[in-house]
Amino acid sequence: MQASVSALRAATKRVSRPHTRAFSSTLPAFQAEPLQKPILNKEFKIYRWNPDEPSKKPTLQSYTIDLNQCGPMILDALIKIKNDIDPTLTFRRSCREGICGSCAMNINGQNTLACLCRIDRNSSKDTKVYPLPHMYIVKDLVPDLTQFYQQYKSIEPYLQNDNPPEKGEFIQSQEDRRKLDGLYECILCACCSTSCPSYWWNQDEYLGPATLMQAYRWIIDSRDAKGAQRKEKLQNEMSMYRCHTIFNCARTCPKGLNPARAIAEIKLQLAAD
Repeated sequence: MQASVSALRAATKRVSRPHTRAFSSTLPAFQAEPLQKPILNKEFKIYRWNPDEPSKKPTLQSYTIDLNQCGPMILDALIKIKNDIDPTLTFRRSCREGICGSCAMNINGQNTLACLCRIDRNSSKDTKVYPLPHMYIVKDLVPDLTQFYQQYKSIEPYLQNDNPPEKGEFIQSQEDRRKLDGLYECILCACCSTSCPSYWWNQDEYLGPATLMQAYRWIIDSRDAKGAQRKEKLQNEMSMYRCHTIFNCARTCPKGLNPARAIAEIKLQLAAD
């Protein structure tokens, strides 16, 4: 019995070893080689201006990158240019998710966020990138937003109520809360205001779509007690009534909001008072 078991084991070894060697020797032949995508070059023409060289006029500088070596968004292209080609290129960025509003710029004629704008993969067309229009420029694609933020500050964008609630928080109905939808999502990227012709010519006095939409957000908030005072500040010739309902603001908003509608609602409330 033991002899037969030993003979069976020996036969199994003689059969299995050749098959094992044959399988291992053929393995490399089935390994797939990585596919190499063809080069897809895309030209980007980017606005350049350096305050340290005030005698030089602003120019459009061309850069060519392979889209297969770059992410899908305009911001990815700008980062690649800065990292691999020209470290002097200057622009703002932060979240890369359309939340912070830092990378707002004019891309192919439209104000939008570079992190949300996809690259047109048609290599025969170039892509032109400018800073937000009709603003003072700090450098390259960085606009000076000092005036824009001062206007936002002027509307006192925070809850004002001299009667604190007994339970430690202001209670708001679901219906009143829904009134704020489409308003509070604004990220203050300034795309809408810098697309407004009225803001271009009167931004020293006209508050602009973004600030006025936030003013309306606090006017209709049921928890706020200063609605009358907020509307009184807008009751003049320039702060709000420079809006001519062109709707550039609604068309260009990267968050899909409608500042023109908010401004119209303020006008209706002022007319009713």
